[in-house]
Amino acid sequence: MEKLTGKERISRLLRHEPVDRIGLYEHFWGDTYKEWCENQGCGEDFTAEFGFDMDECWATNLVARLDFEPEIVAETEDTITMLDGNWATLKRHKKHDTTPEHINFFIDDREKWETMVKPLLTDDTQLEKRINFKAYREKKQFCKEHELFFVWSGVNVFECIHPVVGHEEMLAAMIYDPEWIEDMCQTYADLTIKAQKLLFEREGLPDGIWYYEDMGYKGAPFMSPAMYERFLYPAHKRTCDFAHSLGLPVIMHSCGFVEPLLDGMIKAGINGLQVIEIKAGMDLLRIYEKYGDKILLMGGIDVREVYPNDLARIDAELEKKIPKVMDKNCYVLHSDHSIPKTVNYEVYKYFIKKGLELGTYKE
Repeated sequence: MEKLTGKERISRLLRHEPVDRIGLYEHFWGDTYKEWCENQGCGEDFTAEFGFDMDECWATNLVARLDFEPEIVAETEDTITMLDGNWATLKRHKKHDTTPEHINFFIDDREKWETMVKPLLTDDTQLEKRINFKAYREKKQFCKEHELFFVWSGVNVFECIHPVVGHEEMLAAMIYDPEWIEDMCQTYADLTIKAQKLLFEREGLPDGIWYYEDMGYKGAPFMSPAMYERFLYPAHKRTCDFAHSLGLPVIMHSCGFVEPLLDGMIKAGINGLQVIEIKAGMDLLRIYEKYGDKILLMGGIDVREVYPNDLARIDAELEKKIPKVMDKNCYVLHSDHSIPKTVNYEVYKYFIKKGLELGTYKE
């Protein structure tokens, strides 16, 4: 087969059609960019530097208070604690990238949601301010020029709600106030669809939709399949149905162990799953056998085998998995999480080279 463009390759993999090689994409921690570009000779455009098949644009801001400037609550040499536009107080490390520590969530009941947050999210006069038309337009043009698969990216409802009320309140309310959770899910689904509709009418369609939705932790999802079915499934189906009505496939990212939710996610309409986190209990080969004929799979390469910068360990990890996930034409090479700065730039290039050598289809 002749060499395909990135757009052609990802499009075919989403349809389980023959390709020249497996796909390629990756995510990186922010301080990896800084380390590689400033100290290791890497170009600033990672998509071009590594030959990725796709790129994305995060074009929509769903924070409650759009014009709120985050306020510093406390600061030390190593951390900074800030109040954000969702009335949430979060602590972040200064010296390296991590997920933030949850300190406090002021929105902790339905009354505060209904009086303080929901009116801001349903105010259609503010919808344009939530959308970065320019960034979307420029990235769409970049992907067109480089023949890349272009995705609109953003969060879905789970990743909208927990930054407002916190994981504990959200999950507990599924039991003590389920109607509140249903209302939040549908409110964010409505807002997401409205923003996409406005953006796409003005700037044209992407090639696909990419939702970030971290629904699991180590060894388990945050909720049972039954809870998923009641609360998240209706919102996921609405947002996926909207994408499909425009002819757009949906890729969904979820860290953590989400295998018990996959049947529901597929029924809701996802066409691809990323990131298949090994250290949380996911298993690429098991997922491939169960779901590889249904959805595209991206990830599942244990990043812990990459960041020691040991080429033999990288070889072993890739050789164990890549040849076994090729038969169904559904796989995109990606780590099982973002690449940290402990991985050397030259080692990551080797990781790609080795992975694609193994993942090239023979005539």
